[in-house]
Amino acid sequence: MNKITAFLGLGHMGAPMAFNLIKAGFRVRGFDPVEELLQKSVEQGVEKCSSATEAVKGADFVISMLPSSAAVESLYIEKDHLLKAIEERSLIIDCSTISASSSKRLLNAARNKGLHAIEAPVSGGVKGAAAATLSFMCGGEHEDVERAKTVLQHMGANVFFAGPAGAGQTAKICNNMLLAIHMIGTAEALQLGVDNGLDPKVLTEIMAKSSGANWSLQTYNPYPGVMDSVPASNQYRGGFKVGLMCKDLGLAQQAADNSKSYTPLGSLARNLFGLHSLKGNEELDFSSIQTIFRKEADQ
Repeated sequence: MNKITAFLGLGHMGAPMAFNLIKAGFRVRGFDPVEELLQKSVEQGVEKCSSATEAVKGADFVISMLPSSAAVESLYIEKDHLLKAIEERSLIIDCSTISASSSKRLLNAARNKGLHAIEAPVSGGVKGAAAATLSFMCGGEHEDVERAKTVLQHMGANVFFAGPAGAGQTAKICNNMLLAIHMIGTAEALQLGVDNGLDPKVLTEIMAKSSGANWSLQTYNPYPGVMDSVPASNQYRGGFKVGLMCKDLGLAQQAADNSKSYTPLGSLARNLFGLHSLKGNEELDFSSIQTIFRKEADQ
């Protein structure tokens, strides 16, 4: 294949995504400002670059997976001015979860420079990134999204075209607001059962075959010991951080304010995760919300 991909941001999500591209035959030129993350990726076959500008030289695709709107705008537009270094033949694919307004700014700025860019935030978590089963929620020009499938299909199982610039980000924050709500509900229900003498594994099995079935219960169970290979069984390490969930819930509330929508459960979820974060849990996986329902004697 020999297509060259610049991959910017090699953290919990970016690194396994980059590895899957290498497995598919892409040359991946990577950069991350955290040297430790960059070096780990180099050990897995990523070609080390000293800067984002170096990474994008000669790239067919430029993929970014960054933590915030500010980071994306700083990289491409304000501080690093990466749009000036990207070649016209390249396709920019920003997989970060950021505000719709920031995403529109990036795509518009790229278009004004004669470049092609789409937004493609993801769902599926670290496990999905490793297994190449992510869902990409794309916004931008339809033909650019079709072109992006050349690379996205090797990192995910689903590529959705949500609509024009901003639509992909809106779909993502709606999804993550719902994810936060059903994770909280799952944790609350499991704790109620345990407090009343039920085995959490048995209760999970019952609810998974009943009307309470949901992704948090069946795939990413928040109660320790119920499932192997999920953060709850590894002291809530790894996975999707509480701090990032707080960011996404903040974006959802911003969108609700802008559209004058009412999201009472989304607002409550934001407050609960915010309080959980303030107690020193920002770096833990978001399924650690389970612990707010546990009695002190069980902590």
